[in-house]
Amino acid sequence: MTPQRVTAITLGVADLERSKAFYAALGWKPAEATEGVVFYQLNGQVLGLFGRTALAADQGRPGTELGTGAITLAQNFASEPEVDTAFAAALEAGATGLKAPEKVFWGGYSGYFADPDGHVWELAMNPFWHLGEDGAVTIAVPEAE
Repeated sequence: MTPQRVTAITLGVADLERSKAFYAALGWKPAEATEGVVFYQLNGQVLGLFGRTALAADQGRPGTELGTGAITLAQNFASEPEVDTAFAAALEAGATGLKAPEKVFWGGYSGYFADPDGHVWELAMNPFWHLGEDGAVTIAVPEAE
């Protein structure tokens, strides 16, 4: 059996220096950097930026052209103004706005941007999930009736 967890997310990037500059503009600081890859310590996880060519080789697929895939990364916030502030910071850092934050059908508030490599991020406030002071999110479990 495999544990139900994700410990690291690695994004393939076209230009590592450009991507490092983008995330630095968001205020992110690398925890570790080696030749061709940068790691950021998240809350219980690691985010890596890895040059696409080197990532394909590391995956055992040298010469493969990697894309960005159909995935959305998300950050949850405690309030709508926090979402707005984070969205503005991403645009200021060079992100492409995909959808400005707004109230959404499921009862929350969210917006989307793409980083310089096209990786999509959602910024959201979900009133149905618990967001701890450390940023850890827990899916709220309905109370027993």
